[in-house]
Amino acid sequence: MSDISRSHEYLSFRSTIPQRKIIVDDDNSKEWTLYEAGPKTVKSPLICFPPASGTADVYFRQVLGLSALGYRVIAVEYPIYWTMKEFVEGFRKLLDHLVLDRVHIFGASLGGFLAQKFAEHSCRSQRVASLVLCNTFYDTTIFQQTNSAPTFWMMPAVYLKKMVMGSFERRATEPEIVDSIDFMVEKLDGMSQQALASRLTLNCMNCYVEPQKLRDVDILLMDVFDECALSSGVREEMCKCYPEAKRAHLKTGGNFPYLSKSTEVNVFLQIHLRKYDMGPYRARELTENELQLLSEADGTLNKSS
Repeated sequence: MSDISRSHEYLSFRSTIPQRKIIVDDDNSKEWTLYEAGPKTVKSPLICFPPASGTADVYFRQVLGLSALGYRVIAVEYPIYWTMKEFVEGFRKLLDHLVLDRVHIFGASLGGFLAQKFAEHSCRSQRVASLVLCNTFYDTTIFQQTNSAPTFWMMPAVYLKKMVMGSFERRATEPEIVDSIDFMVEKLDGMSQQALASRLTLNCMNCYVEPQKLRDVDILLMDVFDECALSSGVREEMCKCYPEAKRAHLKTGGNFPYLSKSTEVNVFLQIHLRKYDMGPYRARELTENELQLLSEADGTLNKSS
């Protein structure tokens, strides 16, 4: 068991935040797994999409840290979907089930790609208020596995796990980064062959994002300056795709900064979400003083008009 799994923080998370299973498809085997904290009155929460190797609880430090500040945070784990159409329709149904109109999505690696594809899919119905994309990509051809992707469903789990672990940076020296890798390896080991195969299929099938369809979406690109699975060229291409996006840089963090540098990541998330505090798409519950200021501002605006 990894040091993170044995930590008081993680054990507290698992003992206080219930795991929920939700089925929104006709196929009862397709379960979404959720960990949620924060006020249910918030209708535009932050939803966290994990990478191919991760489960919903890899975001436990975001769920605990941000919910303590009044944010509503939902970490999700995808069912076994084999096509992008299945995924975007399934997530839309999940939002409908949770009675959520527009949400903020924080996605890492595959999670960031899926977040972009959902924003693209829902560009006319505006289900995404903003995106925070961490160590992610916009075109699956960078993995050079598009020809193999249709066969992942029948490959042994051991082979698939070796594929994923090959991208983990093992030369890390910072204890926090080493711990984050150990924790993610543990999560990967616990994943079924079908779950991992479906994730890798979505990760590597021939697919790309049409950035022009996201031009009205507020985007924050979060990157690390040290080694991670994605090359600097891929990260530069993301910036070219979204020239208007804001940037958040972490000096170190590796592949999983939301685990290894969670305090810094949570600060960036707060800064990003702060602009929505006084609008209809706020991700947190306002204090009484903030509500009073909002009411006074509305009164001033009504008088001037």
